[in-house]
Amino acid sequence: MSDSRLRAIVGLGNPGPEYERTRHNTGFWFVDQLAEAHRGSFRFEAKFKGDLARIRIGSHEVLLLKPQTYMNKSGDAIQPLAAFYKLAPADILVAHDELDLPVGTMKLKRAGGHGGHNGLRSVHQQLGPDYLRLRIGIGHPGTKDQVLGYVLGRPNGDDDKRIRDGLIDAMNVMPLWLDQTLEKAMQQLHSTPLPKTQQ
Repeated sequence: MSDSRLRAIVGLGNPGPEYERTRHNTGFWFVDQLAEAHRGSFRFEAKFKGDLARIRIGSHEVLLLKPQTYMNKSGDAIQPLAAFYKLAPADILVAHDELDLPVGTMKLKRAGGHGGHNGLRSVHQQLGPDYLRLRIGIGHPGTKDQVLGYVLGRPNGDDDKRIRDGLIDAMNVMPLWLDQTLEKAMQQLHSTPLPKTQQ
C-alpha cells in the first residue's frame, strides 16, 4: 500500500521550439518521456493554461501537465489543475532543472524551499512549500552571472545523454512509488550509480 496519493506530475519549462532543447526545459522532457512510455498524448487545456495528458502507471491514473505560461508563471497553471481535481500539494510532483546537482543526477524530495528557481517560486506562491519535487541535475556553470545563459542553453551531447539516462531512472521508480512508498522509490533512485565518467 502506498503512502502517497501521487496524482499529478508537472514538468516545468518554457513553451516554444526555441526553448525545447534547453536545460531549463528538462521538466518538460520528463513528462514527455512518461507520456511516450505510457501511451499518453498532450492536449492544450485552456482552463489549466497548459498541455495535459492522462496516463496509467500500473493501476494508477496520473495526470501530466506542461504549463504554457512561461517558467516564472508556472503556478498559474498548477493552481487551477489542483483546484479542479481537488489535489493537495502532496499529491503533486513537480519536475524541474536543478543547478545544485551534478549533470544527470536525479533526486526526489518532499517539500522545502524554492532555492531561487523562478518556476518553483511561482509554485510556492500558489501552493505553498509542501508539494513534491524531482530535482533534475544540470550542473552549474561556475559563476552566478553565467546562470541565465547556461539554463537557457542546450547541453552538449554527453550531458544530454546523462540527463536523459537519469530521467529514465526516475521514470522507472514511479511504479515503485505508486505501488509501495515514496521512500522505496527514493532509496532506489538515489542509489543508482552515476555514469563512470562522473564517479
